[in-house]
Amino acid sequence: MNSYDLIALGAILLIGIPHGGLDGAIARRVGWSTSLPAWVGFHLIYIALALTIVVLWQWLPLLCLVLFLTLSAIHFGRSDQAVAHRSNWLPVLAHGGLVPIAIPFFQSQPTHALFALLVGPNHATVLQGALELLIVPWGLILLWYAHRTLDNTDWWRPLSLLIVLIMAAALLPPLVSFAVYFCLLHSPRHLIHTLNKLSIKERRRSLIEAMLYSGIAIGAIVGSAIWLQNSPQLAPTLLQTGLIGIAALTVPHMLLVDCGSRLTDRFS
Repeated sequence: MNSYDLIALGAILLIGIPHGGLDGAIARRVGWSTSLPAWVGFHLIYIALALTIVVLWQWLPLLCLVLFLTLSAIHFGRSDQAVAHRSNWLPVLAHGGLVPIAIPFFQSQPTHALFALLVGPNHATVLQGALELLIVPWGLILLWYAHRTLDNTDWWRPLSLLIVLIMAAALLPPLVSFAVYFCLLHSPRHLIHTLNKLSIKERRRSLIEAMLYSGIAIGAIVGSAIWLQNSPQLAPTLLQTGLIGIAALTVPHMLLVDCGSRLTDRFS
C-alpha cells in the first residue's frame, strides 16, 4: 500500500464523515428521532448496527464484504442525483456497477490486495473472479443505457459523467478513483440535496451534529494513527481498520437513506 492509498482513504473518511453526519436530519425528516428519547434510540440503533458489522466481519468477512458491495451498488445507483429517473432500473444498474464491477475489473491486482486485507487472500481471489464475470452483463447494460440516452436527453449528462468515472477507474488506483467519485460527486450532492430540504433552524442543528460527529471521528482517526505509529505494519493496519470502519458506518447510512427515501423525499 502506498501513500496515495492512505491519502485517498483519509479524504474518504474526512469527507465521508460529514456526508453521513446528516443522517440525524434524514431520520427526523422521515419521522424518526423527533423527540429526545427517539433521538437517543436512533443513535443507539445506528451505533449497534455499525458495531454488528465490525463483529460479524471477524467471523464472516466474505459475506460482509459481499453484502457491503451489493448495498453500495444499490445505494450509488439509486442516489446519483445526476440520474433524472431514479426509479428506472437501467441507469440504476449502470451507475451502480461502477464501484463493485468497473474498479475491480480495471484494477485487478491492487483491488485484490485490498480485498485480501479485508477477507484474506483466498476469499479475495474467489470474490475477484466472481466480480470480473459481471463485466460482460454490465457492459451490455451500459450499451443499452447509451442507446436509450439517444431518446432521453435527461440522461446525457449522467452518462457522460459515468464514462469519465470509468476512465478514471481504468487509469487510477482503486482507492483513488473511488475517492474521486465519492469526494467530488456523491458526497457533495448528498450534502447539498439534504440541506436544501431543511428549514434554516433544522439546517443549523444538522450542521452542528455533523461537525460534532466529524470531530469525534477525526479524533479517533488521529488517535489510532498515534497509537499505531510504531507498528511495523502501520500502513496495512490503518488501511484495514479504515476500510472496515467505513463499511461499518456506511451500512446503517445506506439502509436509512434508501429505505427512508421510500417514506418521504428521497436523499442521495
